[in-house]
Amino acid sequence: MSHAELTAIGPAETVVRCVEGPSLPPPGPGEIVVRIDAAGINPADILMIEGNYAVVPQTPCRLGIEGAGTVGAVGAGVEGLAVGDRVLSLARNNWCTEQLLKPQEVVKLPAAIDPLQAGMLKANPASALLMLTEYVTLQPGDWVLQDAANSAVGLNLVSIARARGLKTVNVVRRDSAVDVVKAAGGDVVLVEGPDLPARIREATGGAAIRLAIDAVAGPIVETLGDALAEGGTIVNYGLLSGKPCQLRADQVVFKDVRLVGFWLAKIMPALGYDRIAAMYRELAGYVIDGVIDIPVEATYPLTEIQAALAHAKREARGGKVVLTP
Repeated sequence: MSHAELTAIGPAETVVRCVEGPSLPPPGPGEIVVRIDAAGINPADILMIEGNYAVVPQTPCRLGIEGAGTVGAVGAGVEGLAVGDRVLSLARNNWCTEQLLKPQEVVKLPAAIDPLQAGMLKANPASALLMLTEYVTLQPGDWVLQDAANSAVGLNLVSIARARGLKTVNVVRRDSAVDVVKAAGGDVVLVEGPDLPARIREATGGAAIRLAIDAVAGPIVETLGDALAEGGTIVNYGLLSGKPCQLRADQVVFKDVRLVGFWLAKIMPALGYDRIAAMYRELAGYVIDGVIDIPVEATYPLTEIQAALAHAKREARGGKVVLTP
């Protein structure tokens, strides 16, 4: 059995190594062995490795927020899972060849799901779905506004919103990203710049937009606030600008614009296992139906973890980097 190990906080491509170890023992009562087929490299993984995340891990430690695989062995007393079942791992140390897990640390997935897509299902699609559903009650035909629309979360949000009958206004930073978001199903795609709120109103026919999703922080939050209807909510899940979220007093006091934060690792425990499992079954259905199709730029074996991390840090990639242990 091999796994990725963080040796120290520092540049991801230099401080993570592949460690070889003994095979896992047979599962005990109430345990299963999962062979990891695919594990996406998430931006949060890199932030954590480099000491820029909400939690700085003690080293050495194992890594990997996302991962999915196949049940390789089942211990006594385990019900509802069998050898060969495809599962999503809810653990956070998935950059490995095998995991010894409890049944409630996995979600059974349909056999038809693509293994690479399953290995990227845990973080970005779930974040998009929860931000669409947990803060504002939307009905088919309602509009949602987001920035960083060409990001992995942004593209998932476009696809899921479209499947739910919602319309999206998508803001990107460069002209080259417009076609990418339109191809994903974005109804309106606009490039950042002067008079953005006015352009949003014109493109939507003055629609009352009650939900905005922000990954950038900084001045764009104020712009989103100007584009929202009275009582609208901005959900922030990132800080690509490196600057604080900015809202004016008149937006907060007179327009009642609200700013809330989203962190998947914090919201998941509050959902409970049944809701989590139902959510991932819904997302798996979107994958099988072709609603969610996350681009993959490259795959790497676990033995090439440093090259994989260096690749994942490149700007303007055309897709995700996925480990295939």
